[in-house]
Amino acid sequence: MFLKTQLKKLKDYVNSIIEQPILTSSIVLGILSIVVLGLSLRYYLQDFDTFFSQVMAEAHGMLFDIAVIGILIFWLNKNGEMRLRIRMYRDEIDDFRLWESEEAAFRTVGNIKRLNRHNIYEMNLVNCYLSRTNLNYVNLAGSNLNSADISNAFLIETNLENTRLNQTNLENSNLNQALLKGAYASGANFKDAYLIKAQLENAFLIKTNFKNAFLMEANLTGCYLTGADFENASLYKADLRGAKGLTIEQLTKAKTLYLAQFDDEILNQIKTNIPELVGK
Repeated sequence: MFLKTQLKKLKDYVNSIIEQPILTSSIVLGILSIVVLGLSLRYYLQDFDTFFSQVMAEAHGMLFDIAVIGILIFWLNKNGEMRLRIRMYRDEIDDFRLWESEEAAFRTVGNIKRLNRHNIYEMNLVNCYLSRTNLNYVNLAGSNLNSADISNAFLIETNLENTRLNQTNLENSNLNQALLKGAYASGANFKDAYLIKAQLENAFLIKTNFKNAFLMEANLTGCYLTGADFENASLYKADLRGAKGLTIEQLTKAKTLYLAQFDDEILNQIKTNIPELVGK
């Protein structure tokens, strides 16, 4: 009974030491130092100079190893932390998807900007609620924003190059000087939106809604505009040369075409059928 009690006390004592990493490391270091120094004592006494030079050579090698391994571990640790943060930001965007609330919108935008700081631009924002948010100067090139709600938002000089905006709601948003080159925005809603000096070259704008939109000095060269609605849209100084699928019927509903640029065939039709729109 006495023996069992003593063994239990010893076990508890050992466990208490193991639970303290610094104390455990110190004890191990002390024991190894005694063993190594004890075994090396005769070399100290017999040929100290040779032994010391060998020790110093090993010490220099150890310092080099520590430096290389330390840098490697630091890089791996920082890289791992960055990857974890990026994954967390993406997961949070997924968590807020389809949640139509002000909190969801602003937290999603926060994650978008954090991803941008990590040079991540291609994001999955399908069905995300981003209404009334500030996305000015954000880079979303190559992202998927299909069916997202970005109405009443600010996207001044935002990079949306090659972005998917099919069926996206951008009603009453400010996209002045936004970059939309090669964007896929078929069926998108730009009603009442500001697209002054926006760059939309070669964008797919099939059946896109531009009712009451402000497209002054917008670059629409080479766009696909089949079925696009320009009712009451301002196309002052807009460039629509090379636009595909554009008809005179679409342009008759526009508010103004003054100083807008068109291919000769369309321009002649405008001057013949609706000269008042190019004269105002």
